[in-house]
Amino acid sequence: MPREIITIQTGQCGNQIGAEFWEQLCLEHGIRPDGMLEDFATSGSDRKDVFFYQADDDHYIPRSILVDLEPRVINNIMESPYGNLYNPENIYMSTDGSGAGNNWASGYAQGERICEDILEMLDREADNSDSLEGFNLLHSIAGGTGSGLGSFLLERLSDRYPKKLLQTYSVFPNNEASSDVVVQPYNSLLTMKRLAKNADCVMVLDNAALTRIVADRLHIQNPDISHTNQLVSTVLSASTTTLRYPSYMNNDLASMVAALIPVPKCHFISTAYTPFTSNSADQTKVVRKTTVLDVMRRLLQTKNKMVSTTPSKASCYISILNIIQGDVEPTEVHKSLLRIRERRVAQFIPWGPASIQVALTKKSPYTHSQHRVSGLMMANHTSIASLFARTLLQYDRLRKRNAFLDLYRREPMFADGLDEFDDARDTIHDLISEYRACESEGYLKN
Repeated sequence: MPREIITIQTGQCGNQIGAEFWEQLCLEHGIRPDGMLEDFATSGSDRKDVFFYQADDDHYIPRSILVDLEPRVINNIMESPYGNLYNPENIYMSTDGSGAGNNWASGYAQGERICEDILEMLDREADNSDSLEGFNLLHSIAGGTGSGLGSFLLERLSDRYPKKLLQTYSVFPNNEASSDVVVQPYNSLLTMKRLAKNADCVMVLDNAALTRIVADRLHIQNPDISHTNQLVSTVLSASTTTLRYPSYMNNDLASMVAALIPVPKCHFISTAYTPFTSNSADQTKVVRKTTVLDVMRRLLQTKNKMVSTTPSKASCYISILNIIQGDVEPTEVHKSLLRIRERRVAQFIPWGPASIQVALTKKSPYTHSQHRVSGLMMANHTSIASLFARTLLQYDRLRKRNAFLDLYRREPMFADGLDEFDDARDTIHDLISEYRACESEGYLKN
């Protein structure tokens, strides 16, 4: 029985990475840009119905909702070769096209105005599913639409579908470089509160790390959004391979979430991928020998991680799930795990099992890869608290000066006071404390 997942793309970032994701899925399942199946892909054993459904003329349509408060990005998607893939009824663009102006409060307030239209789309897609498992939200946390409207949808979805899993792929801003969005720390903090309280699993993708990987690993000197989006779509497709090419383990989202999140509060997951490839970088086309041990060891290296954190001596892994794609024997995996354990490459929490879980999955027969083995690591690591602490520090600097708060006071939510900011700060402070507490041996006793 398929366990369907509905994808919600909000804002500029969410729709751009969503477009790359669907393009990648079409290539992996042998689906043409118009949604029809390629002749060579008619007898596959893959499960397309997790992310697609078929129209009456048998063409495939993504289970996807595209939402933006300004039309530019969605118009670009609709004018692309894959424009006819999407269901036009599942696209919401604001009629005035003014956007949220990089203001979380504006995005949230507009969410209240347009929520009936979007919820009607979601209900229709949910009713169209045989056994809906959950929702994937693609968004960024620093702007206006992805953060504000994304937060609003998270709250509504957790109320409306309390038994369905809510997973997000959240792009965190580059805190190390100056940003065009001066109110980025405010937007980030308010969104993180909803991610902490309403989401079941948050895949953290950090722009600073993505830009570093594109420059260092793909050797592209002036990386732009398209390069980082390609990395994100690689993570998105790799993290869903066990759902689309089912094996005997991790066939559904619930089993993956259960493997990664032993403590419900600590549900922020970082990712790593190897070997990196890019169509636009000649250096990454160099083919090297890949073994399971080599891939698993590289996944634990900081330079391959898609989150910029600063681990302390006490930092440790709460859990690790590696998805290994390719032609792999289970005995190879067993030997690799023994070698990694002998060398103590990964430090685990003192109060839980110190094991790396591995899911083996097939590669798509329709896409050519020069490497025999590739791997994605999804890890729950306590050092992610340092990313939240950086955001908190930047927020405190702005708030101390009461800078740019008039932008928020104009919206109904902040008209009577700024308590929402204080509440969001307390939530993130508690989250940091929870991750730090996980590092101690007496965590379960306290």
